[in-house]
Amino acid sequence: MRLWSDTFTDGTPIPPECAFGAIDPATHVRLSTNRNPHLAWDDVPAGTQSLVLLCRDIDAPSVGTDVNQEGREVAASLPRTDFYHWSLVDIPVAMRSIALGMFSELVTPHGKSGPLVTFTVQNGTEHQLRQGVNDYTSWFQTDPDMAGEYYGYDGPCPPWNDLRPHTYLFSLYAIDIPELPLAGRFTGPEARLALRGHILDEAQIFGVYSLNPEIADSLA
Repeated sequence: MRLWSDTFTDGTPIPPECAFGAIDPATHVRLSTNRNPHLAWDDVPAGTQSLVLLCRDIDAPSVGTDVNQEGREVAASLPRTDFYHWSLVDIPVAMRSIALGMFSELVTPHGKSGPLVTFTVQNGTEHQLRQGVNDYTSWFQTDPDMAGEYYGYDGPCPPWNDLRPHTYLFSLYAIDIPELPLAGRFTGPEARLALRGHILDEAQIFGVYSLNPEIADSLA
């Protein structure tokens, strides 16, 4: 199976239009247009009943003490963990691409609704997919202006004082069942766990992103 994007090339920077936050010289960070990137795939194996898409930052700091703190830096050597940005499940086999901004456009304070999301294909047929809550749900839980259930895609917004560029891994899975066995609200790790024993094939691409101006310049 093969996965690619017209928005960014595998291993290159994700454009700010697909990020939650962009660099602002005055305030470090401003909200960005937060569009999901274009993605497309082919060579789906025989026997596939549905597909699952996960996106996670594999470079999220494991300790938040220094995150976004003036006069401090998040060391590149700090142990890292996953931060899930998107879980899209029950993708029909006939679907072979996701358009830029199809599932996300601008930042939605308190989060987009879910888990059900409906889209219409070119022949007018409607399909329902499900999206999990992403990890902004826990990140904003103590912020009264932003707290809520963040379903679907919300793009990169790594610490502006992080000395490590962040890697965003998009993983597409072809599975042998039409619906992932998850009920109601679910998270990225729960979707990943539910995939076990059902994967026929998978494909991955990754992009990088930083809100630290010096690191961002080095990626360009």
